[in-house]
Amino acid sequence: MTAPVEAVEKRDGRRERAVASRARILEAMVDLIQAGEVQPSAEAVAGRAGVGVRTVFRLFNDVEGLHRGLQQVMDERLAPIYDEPIRGTLAERLDLLVARRAVVFEKLARAKAFADANRSRSPSLTAGHQAFVRRQRELLLRHLEGVAPTAGDLLEALDLALSFDVWRRLREDQGLSVEDAQRVVGGMARSVVATMKP
Repeated sequence: MTAPVEAVEKRDGRRERAVASRARILEAMVDLIQAGEVQPSAEAVAGRAGVGVRTVFRLFNDVEGLHRGLQQVMDERLAPIYDEPIRGTLAERLDLLVARRAVVFEKLARAKAFADANRSRSPSLTAGHQAFVRRQRELLLRHLEGVAPTAGDLLEALDLALSFDVWRRLREDQGLSVEDAQRVVGGMARSVVATMKP
């Protein structure tokens, strides 16, 4: 027997509200992390998302689900930067790559710190970290395609010089500004690329 139309509409409405609440909770969590909250409380997340604390626990009783959701939100926020076209000479492409990474790494810094702090206990965060490293390398190869070698020790050195780990070290441990860190990374990358030329 088919369910009454009113029952179907009510069920669909509940599902839509749950999806919308889930999205607001994830956005709130990312915003709080980026604002400096190391481990945002359920109360803080609920307040920012405009939902009840019970809703947070009901929709995210699985921590791994929360972690996957956070990574999805960050991927969606960064996708427009990743998808920008690549043009120009090797030097122009390299400058573009460094500038884009500065933007991405700054947007990602606090969320990445949260993920790294919890990675040892979370298969989802471990997989997310591995996917992030792969994506950065794929983007590097796209920027080099047709203008520089894309294999060998020097490529590995360039991959390291342009890594998030190097950026975090410059920004946090060495206290450089965004502009200074970008200049240092650009200098390292240009030095490596200069030795890559045939």
